[in-house]
Amino acid sequence: MSLAFQPSIEFAAAADANLDGEALVVDLEGYEGPLDVLLALARTQKVDLLKLSVTRLADQYLAFLREARRRRFAVAADYLVMAAWLTYLKSRLLLPKPAPFVEGELSPEEAAGRLAFRLAKLDAMRRAAEALEVRPILGRDVFPRGDPEATTVTSSGRLEGDLYELMAAYVAQRRRRGERRYSPPVTQTFRLDEARDHVRALLPGLTRWTALSGVAPREIAGGPGRASCVASTLSASLELVREGDLEARQLVAFEEVYLRGRKAAA
Repeated sequence: MSLAFQPSIEFAAAADANLDGEALVVDLEGYEGPLDVLLALARTQKVDLLKLSVTRLADQYLAFLREARRRRFAVAADYLVMAAWLTYLKSRLLLPKPAPFVEGELSPEEAAGRLAFRLAKLDAMRRAAEALEVRPILGRDVFPRGDPEATTVTSSGRLEGDLYELMAAYVAQRRRRGERRYSPPVTQTFRLDEARDHVRALLPGLTRWTALSGVAPREIAGGPGRASCVASTLSASLELVREGDLEARQLVAFEEVYLRGRKAAA
């Protein structure tokens, strides 16, 4: 017998051993019907539940019932109904195909497919329940933060005055502490007109494809930074391309841009 349903058999044996009904019996597997037993038996085949062998599953289930009855297990009616239905389905799958089925009656393959689908749904629900059980529990493993909206402020006294007095008190307090001014540093940029003049001055020498980084001026001490020089040079170069004085190309996206004078290309 498979260990997958052994606890249920031990449960039955313990129930038979206690005829007066006073013993405490614990069902560790928690089977709730024949479909749970079918799922445990199907898992022993170690295949996709939608592709399991129904005939083999029926043999496993009947072997389970025989072992349970041998141990004087009071088999419930739903277990016997499932056994009868599995036996009927197995016989239909093994016997030659008869004439067309009665209208509304499922073929053996369709009935077997529906059973496999029900087992897959049950397996998914069991796995979801197990995943929920291992999640952190609020108040034991995780704890909520304080609720700021639940905080209430109660005034200890009534404030007298108007908006003008409030503003005057604020200005007076700021004057007593002294004014603090923040002056952000001024960023030097390479102007676009300067970039155009710079590129135009280099046009006679751009007879070969030259990288943009080589055309843009280097960082100037006390002046624009390198990024500003490259960006303004690129903008000025695109304008010259539109005017027909310059050519530009980029072999790979996000890589270096190359420039060349159009007269040199001619």
